[in-house]
Amino acid sequence: MTLGEKIREARRKCGLSQEQLAEKMSVSRSAIAKWETDKGLPDVGNLKILARLLSVSVDQLLDETEVTDEAMIRESYNLAAYGRGCKKVKKDRVVREKFPDGKIYSLLGRQELMNLDQFAGSALDCQISPQDLIKDADKAFYLIEKEDRQFFVTVTDTFVEIRPLEQPLQGNSFTIDGWNFIKCNYEIGI
Repeated sequence: MTLGEKIREARRKCGLSQEQLAEKMSVSRSAIAKWETDKGLPDVGNLKILARLLSVSVDQLLDETEVTDEAMIRESYNLAAYGRGCKKVKKDRVVREKFPDGKIYSLLGRQELMNLDQFAGSALDCQISPQDLIKDADKAFYLIEKEDRQFFVTVTDTFVEIRPLEQPLQGNSFTIDGWNFIKCNYEIGI
C-alpha cells in the first residue's frame, strides 16, 4: 500500500473529507489530493501533523508493509463558541458541524460497574481515585451513520473524539471500552 493510499484510507476512517483535512492542516485541498494520489509528498512537518490528526504513527504511514488500523481523531474545541443553551445542546451542535450530512443519534452511556472487591482492590492499589468516579460526567456520546460507515463520537467540555467502527453495530444496545450504551431512537437534527 502506498503512502497516498494510507493517507486516503486513514482520512476516510476518521470521517474527514479532503477539504476538512486540508482546513485542519492549513494546506489546500489540492495538496491533500496530490498526496493521496502519490503525485506529491508531504514534507516532514506535514507528515507529523497528518499522523497526529489521523491518529496513526508516522511509521504506519511510511512502512509499505503495514496497513493502517482503526483510526481515531481527537480535537480540542471551545464549548462557549457553540451558542446558547445547555451543554448537551452545544455538544449536539459540535457533532452536527463535524457530520453535517450524517445521521446522528444520541447514546445513553453507563460505565460498567465494578463489584465491591474490584473497587476496593483498585482503590488500595491507587489505580482509582474518587475523582475517577465523576470524571466522565461531562461526556456526551453519539453514534453517527454516514454513507456506509458508522462512527462512535465522544464529546466532553474540551475535546471531540471520533472513532470509526470497523464492524457495524447491531441492535440498540452495545458495549465499547467498558461502557454500556443504548441508542436513542430519534435523530438529532439541529
